[in-house]
Amino acid sequence: MSELFNKEEFLKRLIKRLHEEPDSIESIREDFMKVVRELTPVEIAQVEQKLVEEGMPAESIQLMCNIHLDVFKEALNEDDINVEPWHPLHILIEEHRDMLNKSKKLRDLAGRIGSNSDIEEAAERLSSLLDYLDLVDLYFSKEENVLFPYLERHGLVQPPAIMWKEHDDVRELRKALKKESTSVGGDFKRINELAIAIGEIFSNHIYKEHKILFPSSLELLSHEEWEEIRTQFDEIGYFAFEPMPFSSSASEPEAETSRDVVNLGSGFLKLEQLKLLMNNLPFDITFVDENDVVRYFSEGKERAFVRTRAIIGRKVQNCHPQKSAHVVEKILSDFKEAKRDVAEFWLSLGPKMVHIRYFALRDEEGKYAGTLEVTQEISKIRALEGEKRIYDPLD
Repeated sequence: MSELFNKEEFLKRLIKRLHEEPDSIESIREDFMKVVRELTPVEIAQVEQKLVEEGMPAESIQLMCNIHLDVFKEALNEDDINVEPWHPLHILIEEHRDMLNKSKKLRDLAGRIGSNSDIEEAAERLSSLLDYLDLVDLYFSKEENVLFPYLERHGLVQPPAIMWKEHDDVRELRKALKKESTSVGGDFKRINELAIAIGEIFSNHIYKEHKILFPSSLELLSHEEWEEIRTQFDEIGYFAFEPMPFSSSASEPEAETSRDVVNLGSGFLKLEQLKLLMNNLPFDITFVDENDVVRYFSEGKERAFVRTRAIIGRKVQNCHPQKSAHVVEKILSDFKEAKRDVAEFWLSLGPKMVHIRYFALRDEEGKYAGTLEVTQEISKIRALEGEKRIYDPLD
């Protein structure tokens, strides 16, 4: 049994004791400090992940993290994370600073709002801070949809999942705070409690990311992966500041060697997978190239209009009745001349309501490259009312 394994097992036992006996933290503090100093942030994160895999609920891990947070503050390396200004972690750290400043303002304002003589001014400032909390979703999205998937590829699953749960906790608190603050006769005490809760989650969450998640990320991810992450961060956007411009030096990943694999830029699909995907879309699509020739249509099970493979290679104008051919010609002409990019129609076909949209396709230089037709039967969609948030069990 390796020395590292012994340390991990020792740490696991201590964390379990903290989980089962939270009042015993002082009695095990010294042992805890010794082992934490000898483990890297990655190893600490892996221990937490193993505990979840062994059956400890993620909610308990989150609670446990808060209980032993003060121990981590003393034990972990206090050095700042040194990355270049273009780096995704630099961006997240800058956003963290802004989030902490704004959460402090929120907490201070909520604490004074009940006794503030100028309620209207306080309410306006609170509304502005609530709008800011909506923008924080850009930060959540960059982590949940970019950073976390990269960490999962390297086997680090549970720590990101715990961070994601804390994002959701903030979202729920934000929703409750917005509802309370905008309701007539809002409860000032409840507003203050919610603001304090948001501030506490932010501070604990940010500390854990700086001291555990971010160092783990630096150890696990390559320079090329960080460049890919930054490019995807740019696509999602920012809210606290505008980072320095970035141009990736990484080339596009090469496709797998198999001839049956298609490189789609955002992923690789086998031909059979691509066919399954296209033929199971909840709508029909048809592609017409820049010369008005039909090159492809999807073959879903339920079709709004009849399509046969005989139309492949045919001029699209010849695929419509003569009485409507001039409309098709006008759409294509407007697309080619860049007068418009979308045309849409809807019509009733017996009990069905069919929505038809045409989209001009243009290359990176803006040159017309063809037209995409999307046809969808929307009668069930039009009939939807209210909300549905629960997955119905099978009978």
